[in-house]
Parts: sequence; structure tokens; C-alpha cells
Amino acid sequence: MKIITYNVNGIRAAISKGFQDWVKAANPDVLCLQEIKACEDKFDRAVFEDLGYNVYLHPAVKKGYSGVAILSKSKPNHVEIGCGMDCYDNEGRVIRADYDDYSVMSVYMPSGSSGEERQGFKFQWMDDFYGYMGDLKQTLPGLIVSGDYNICHQPIDIHNPKSNAKSSGFLPEERNWLSKFIDSGFTDTFRHFNKEPHNYTWWSYRAGARTKNLGWRIDYNMATTNLSDRLKRSAILTEAKHSDHCPVLLEID
Repeated sequence: MKIITYNVNGIRAAISKGFQDWVKAANPDVLCLQEIKACEDKFDRAVFEDLGYNVYLHPAVKKGYSGVAILSKSKPNHVEIGCGMDCYDNEGRVIRADYDDYSVMSVYMPSGSSGEERQGFKFQWMDDFYGYMGDLKQTLPGLIVSGDYNICHQPIDIHNPKSNAKSSGFLPEERNWLSKFIDSGFTDTFRHFNKEPHNYTWWSYRAGARTKNLGWRIDYNMATTNLSDRLKRSAILTEAKHSDHCPVLLEID
């Protein structure tokens, strides 16, 4: 089974760049999207339903902002919209699909790069989401948390760790949190298979950063450790260029 996470930075913009043709070629079983930036009536479900997907959305209240989605070839047993905390659910940050023996979550974690207020919001999210996931792991048999975490974990995950040491997304508090999250019972599935540097999932639009591969690895498929023996392959799909992010693939049995 193929699971792909992709921050599309606007679903309508991505479609204008041939996103649906890429989805057809990649043919994931589950596609987790972040930053769809579209409310229900602006998201063209038919584009993906015609490709055989069931489409589930959690848009933000604010138009043209944030929002997550799950596209699934098979119909889930249950779809959970949001995480039950209004301050995050109003921003469309979490959606989860439950299947027989595993669940897949699409998550768009907050960025703190716009200033102190949003960085504070991000820190609060980190505390709240950690607690939420701790409870959720007690009730679900296997969980894959896919999405844009807006955090680089280790120096290997960012092109210039020294100059970015005080940048939101690579702050010590954020990196320590991600270590704690992994240690609570998750596998960073890309690093499970690939220990090499220079593997990134996001690049600034400035100064030709993508061409020079000056990027950050902030998009993950994290899987609970009880799924470890089912992990088959993970890859960063840098050839897909519908966004400032690129997709990340996980294959599991």
C-alpha cells in the first residue's frame, strides 16, 4: 500500500500545474494533503473522484488558508474531522481516516515564522498535540501521522544548520519536541530507510533555493512502532513540482 503526503500550497494552484495527472501516475492508495487553501465549494472533488478516490476535507474557517484533506482509494471505516480543540480545528489542521488495522492522519502543524505570537501558538500546539496523540495511541491499533510538521529534526535535515540555529522550524525547543514525539512510540519512516544528507521536502521560492537544493526536511510520514515490520520503502519525490514542498512516499504491507 502506498501512502503519500504532500503540502500542495493551494489545491487550485496545484491543479493548474497538472497535479491531477501526477496523482494518476503516482497512484497512491492514500494521499494526505496539507494547505489545500480551499473551502468545500472551491475544492473540485470530481477531479479526484474520477480517479477513483473518496475525498475528505477539513478546510479552515478562514478562506484561502491552511486546510487538510485525505484522498483514499478504499472507503475508510471512519473519518475524524479535527482534533476536538477549536483553536486548531478552526484552522483546519487535522483529519484522520481509520481502516481495519491502521489509521492515517493528515496534519498541518503551525508555522512560527511570522512572529512571536504565532511561535507561541506553535509551542502551545506542540504541547496539546503531544497529549492528544498520547491518548489516541491507546485506542488505535496502528497510526501513521503524515504531513507538514514545520520542524527540521536534525542538522542533516536542513541545508545550513548553523545559520538557521535560531530560525523557527529549527529551534532547540522544536527539535527536542520532535525527538520526544518520536521517542513516545513513532518511527521517522524516511530515516528508517535513508540516512543520507541533502534530502529535503521544502525550499524557499527565493534565490533559486530548489535548483541549488538549499532546503529543509519538514514533511514526514511518522508510523507507530508497532507498524515497523510492515514498513517497506520510503522516498522523497523531488520530481513533483506543484508546490514549494514535494511529496513523501511510504509503502507498507
